[in-house]
Amino acid sequence: MSAYEYSALDARGKQVKGLIEGDTQRQVRQSLRERGLTPLEIREVADKAVKAASAGGFSMNRGGSFNSTELSLFTRQLATLIRSGLPLDEALAAVSQQSESKRVQRVTLGVRSRVTEGNSLAKALGDFPAAFPPLFRATIEAGESAGKLDSVLERLADYAERSQAIRSKVMLATFYPAILTFVAIGVIALLMAYVVPKVVGVFDSIGADLPPLTKGLIATSDFLQAWGLGIFMALILGFLVFKQALKSDNFRRKFHLWVLRLPLIGRLARGANTGRFMRTLGILFGSGVPILDAMRIGSQVVENLPMKEAIDAAAKRVREGASLNKSLAESRLFPPITMHLIGSGEASGKLDEMLDRAAENQERELETLIAALMSLFEPILILTMGSVVLLIVLAILLPIFNLNQLVQ
Repeated sequence: MSAYEYSALDARGKQVKGLIEGDTQRQVRQSLRERGLTPLEIREVADKAVKAASAGGFSMNRGGSFNSTELSLFTRQLATLIRSGLPLDEALAAVSQQSESKRVQRVTLGVRSRVTEGNSLAKALGDFPAAFPPLFRATIEAGESAGKLDSVLERLADYAERSQAIRSKVMLATFYPAILTFVAIGVIALLMAYVVPKVVGVFDSIGADLPPLTKGLIATSDFLQAWGLGIFMALILGFLVFKQALKSDNFRRKFHLWVLRLPLIGRLARGANTGRFMRTLGILFGSGVPILDAMRIGSQVVENLPMKEAIDAAAKRVREGASLNKSLAESRLFPPITMHLIGSGEASGKLDEMLDRAAENQERELETLIAALMSLFEPILILTMGSVVLLIVLAILLPIFNLNQLVQ
């Protein structure tokens, strides 16, 4: 039995869309007619997913991609149902029924249809590459081979929830400073472009000698009025050019390497990429995936190009018989404490545990560093904004203090 997405007309002539299961399109059409619906279009979910993937990916609205919340919830629900002893096809059906997202329902029924046809869960997930990353597919394949699907799903659910929690913390930590920065820039721009010219223009029309601070404010205001739009457009153009340049591996490599050398930003980038890689590697290796395959899949979650290339080079050395610790340490791009933990895991035979511990260490350090930066950034931004506003107010008040002399 397969899952189909249909579009039909009801008795009032209103178009309705939905999901339905059936053996063939003919049976689905008959089922729709029995419901009083006139079928317009019927497409198999999995076939649609494969065509979309081969065309270059999934759309967030019509494709099969999951956001972090949906992926986390899907994995946890499936893990819980499988752990309770429910058959896989029934567990997938239950997850589809419980979800309020049409996207999740569509993909879950598509996966279920592949499973009922006799495919493994990993192969069924492979028909929806945008919804389930390689980490999930490889880990589930290893779990099915070892007969430990329930425990593997539990680990994946923990991973998805932890990743979502970290992402939420980072977003919450940066939300207030971002809003504050936007408001500060907007207030200062409004003062300089509209308020200052009208107020200071009164004193400038007198023709007397104005204080240097007031002259500078007038000159700055005139410059922003004349060239403000051009500067804004130039910034947008520069951003687009920079974004296009990042598509070049050579430019992206140089930029990412420069980022790693920055005092604080480099530490954040190194910690974030290392934490994701260690967490992914720990889950894959702990689930029975060979270390070389785990490194290949784990490198896909690393966004920094020099670090990604360092992992690929380390995989070649591991294939030749070198240890994982020494292979990764040669690049000097990964934190030393992570290398020590990996070395300890290799020596004790508990590499998967040490990889998880290394990931937790990097995640805690990342959260602490972000919190410290935000706690410093907020007062600095407030002081900067207050200083700029103070200068504007002084530039306006100084001529008022000397108003009698200006009139004479």
